[in-house]
Amino acid sequence: MQPPVSQRRLSLGAFAALAFAVIALIWPSSSWAVSASSLPATPPADRVVDGADVLSRAAVGDLSNQLQSFGPEHVDAHLITVARLDYGLSLPELAQQVVDRWVASGSEDNQLLFVLDSKTAAAAVAVSPGLQGELNSDLLRSTARATMGPLLRDGARYRQASLDGMERLLTVLQGGDDPGEPLTAEVISPASNVPTKEETSASNAFTWVVVLLVVGTIVPMLTWWFFSR
Repeated sequence: MQPPVSQRRLSLGAFAALAFAVIALIWPSSSWAVSASSLPATPPADRVVDGADVLSRAAVGDLSNQLQSFGPEHVDAHLITVARLDYGLSLPELAQQVVDRWVASGSEDNQLLFVLDSKTAAAAVAVSPGLQGELNSDLLRSTARATMGPLLRDGARYRQASLDGMERLLTVLQGGDDPGEPLTAEVISPASNVPTKEETSASNAFTWVVVLLVVGTIVPMLTWWFFSR
């Protein structure tokens, strides 16, 4: 006996929903990937756009305040987080494409953009042509990789990494010297009581010298004493 039509329809509907969920999990849609066209076409009203949802409300507030600090230097600064890049697109390329798009839309040529990728724990910084004289490509690359990168990889410290990167560039814009890349602490191994291979070899050599000296002294004396009797 076949089940009622309504029951069969319900079963087919449940099966279709389950199949769709499985396909969605194992075959992510390319529409979920981020490209320049999927980000704001003009500078957003909010200083921070947390597309990856990795920042707390307090962190968004702190970063927004720091980004506002670029205003007196006539710089329009923003920060965007992303969770997944479009295939073949690098983070620096995305950041520069977004800035170029903003300027092309009629925005002022004073754009500064920080972009964080939560998937790769990486950062990129891009500026519009009007700021390239003050913030050159080497400085931007160093800020993203050396100032921000280690903190992103060390426990996903998005807030602190962003604040440190902003502080470095703001110092330069205000006429100060570039603070440079953070110093990397040298890891010093604790002293060990276990002798090294070289120390062991030296100790063994010393022992043999002492033994040979003792033998070279005692044996002749014993020989003389034995034959002199």
